[in-house]
Formats: sequence, C-alpha cells, structure tokens
Amino acid sequence: MAKATSIKVKLVSSADTGFYYVTRKNARTMTDKLVKKKCDPVAKKHVEFRESKIK
Repeated sequence: MAKATSIKVKLVSSADTGFYYVTRKNARTMTDKLVKKKCDPVAKKHVEFRESKIK
C-alpha cells in the first residue's frame, strides 16, 4: 500500500486560550507550518491559529 499524502494537524490558538482545531494538510505540497486566521470562541474574536503536532 502507498503512504497517505495527507496528515492530521492541530491548529492551536495564538491567544493562549487552549482552543484548537483539527484539520488535514497535504504533507508533500505544503511543507511549511500552516497558519490560518479563524474564530476563537473562547476569546470571542478572530486570531491566528498555528500548526502543532497531534500527541
């Protein structure tokens, strides 16, 4: 079997609320860390979410 190209990553809030999203990314085409601006319901505003590993 072939190795899967997409991996699961955890997007952690930069507002230090502990809130996170889990998403997938293509590991072959997106080699850098994923950064998205999304809604943090704990902080009640849009903040940057940065990629970290799922433990």
